[in-house]
Amino acid sequence: MIRISTIFIAICMVLVAASLGLVLYAAAGISGTESAIVALTALTFLILYNAVSMRLRDRSDVGGQIADLSRGTADLARQVAEFGRRLAAMEGRIASSNSTNSDRIQSVVGEINELGGLVRQLASTVSAHEDLLAGAAPGPAAAAVAGPEQEAPIDLIAPFEERQAAAPLPPFPAPPAVQPRPAAAVQTHTANAVPAANGRNQTQLLATLRNAIDENRIDIFLQPMVTLPQRKVRFYEAVTRVRDERDQLIAAEDFISIAEASGLIGRIDNMVMLRCVQVLRRLMVRNKDVGVFCNVAASTLGNSTTFAQCLDFLEANRALAPSLVLEFKQSTFRNLGPAETENLAALAQRGFRFSIDHVTDLRIEPRELADRGVRFIKVPATLLLDPRQASTSDIHPSDLSDLLGRFGIDLIAERIEGERAVVDLLDYDVRFGQGFLFAPPRPLRPEGASATGGASPNQAQDTQGPNGSGTQSSGATSSAPPPQRITGNAALARRI
Repeated sequence: MIRISTIFIAICMVLVAASLGLVLYAAAGISGTESAIVALTALTFLILYNAVSMRLRDRSDVGGQIADLSRGTADLARQVAEFGRRLAAMEGRIASSNSTNSDRIQSVVGEINELGGLVRQLASTVSAHEDLLAGAAPGPAAAAVAGPEQEAPIDLIAPFEERQAAAPLPPFPAPPAVQPRPAAAVQTHTANAVPAANGRNQTQLLATLRNAIDENRIDIFLQPMVTLPQRKVRFYEAVTRVRDERDQLIAAEDFISIAEASGLIGRIDNMVMLRCVQVLRRLMVRNKDVGVFCNVAASTLGNSTTFAQCLDFLEANRALAPSLVLEFKQSTFRNLGPAETENLAALAQRGFRFSIDHVTDLRIEPRELADRGVRFIKVPATLLLDPRQASTSDIHPSDLSDLLGRFGIDLIAERIEGERAVVDLLDYDVRFGQGFLFAPPRPLRPEGASATGGASPNQAQDTQGPNGSGTQSSGATSSAPPPQRITGNAALARRI
């Protein structure tokens, strides 16, 4: 758009040229044509002068703008250089920090690996000593004492490490200190349960089972599940036992099939679930991180009436869902029907987690199980360590723990009966273990029992003195030092 000043200058130049022509025509007597030519010539010179002056003025303005732009560019370059220097310094500090952290992590990893090697060496030493001890047959007195010791009730208040260290062991060379092999512990534990089932036909066993349910003689034994290699108790599994009229125990494998066939398994599961919740509340008074595994039968999951009762009870105790794990057989998950799937989803929606036991093969789909709410899988140690499983399963057993861990499922090795199996399982990165090596299933100590309620008669007599009083002699007091608490690896080393 033409500026007003330019229009004004053009008008002025025309007026000046016209005035010059009129003056020449009037005063000098020049003809009109010559006056017009002179006026046009003057106008042309004025136009050229104005154009040249405007070009020079614009050039000076452009030069000033270019100079300003150059100064701005120089300032920007200096700022970019400053930012680059600061960024380089920051990158140097980050690299130095990463290098320092990497060195620290490497040192920590080295210490952890060294500690793991020491634990494996310790476990190997313990295994070798147990093999040596197994060669010596225990005396009759030791065998007689070993049986009742396995049936000692569990004190839910005392930690597992304190219970292991409660009975001090004699020195190594002494023959009575020889501990029985885990297989003997299995026989000792089931000694009271097997005769109860033998000698009864199915009709008598069914009648005994009905009476036990009506008279509330369904008991649960607790078997701990420990972390590896620390061997700290993390969970308990509730094992069902039935007491007959003579207070003899009947193991679960002896009456489960009859209970399922007669339709009594639902009532048993309800009673066991009630006991598990009661036990869990007692356990959580001292340790909030403990959990209880409660077995549930497939028929209970598929029976709408029985499951509705269980669901109402679990809904009322929904606050315990993170610590109460419902356990099913592997065959149950492989044969889920529409009703079972719906009931399982209802439990998962309420926050309850599931576990799978009675695993017979390693053909496992972890993604599908994780979607259904399974968070634990219990595999027998013999199955994990069986070399034939590497060819029959889709994944090598040594990689099973890592595969399950990617989907949030923990692998638990059960039925561990020897230290050598523990050493091999540590190479498989198994984090939890269960078996008679750590502790057999034991009955619960009554809630009101004192800490000395489970002591042997000899210990009680030593505490009371020869006259039955509660005091001790000064000599006994001075000579008997207070028992030291042995926990963790120290308790394991004590066995060597």
